[in-house]
Amino acid sequence: MNGPSQVNQPKIDIKLATTVFSPEGNCVFTEGVILKKLSKFVAGTSDDAIVPIPCFYDIKTGKVLIELLPKELQQEFIDLYEKEDPTK
Repeated sequence: MNGPSQVNQPKIDIKLATTVFSPEGNCVFTEGVILKKLSKFVAGTSDDAIVPIPCFYDIKTGKVLIELLPKELQQEFIDLYEKEDPTK
């Protein structure tokens, strides 16, 4: 018997999907969380707030897969990785 998660699932041929690669050519990722601190004045709370942002990162390099981040955070990580790599 099919469980509730399989009801109305579209039929997808996984062979037609394209593998996602990191800029370094790796294709195995794991989940992580970026934590952003938000001022209590902006958050409207009595204390500063911590906002968790889910992300995926390359298990070999530890670098976040930038293309899957919210658009508002992508440039921050592009800049961060350029600072880490003196050849760029």
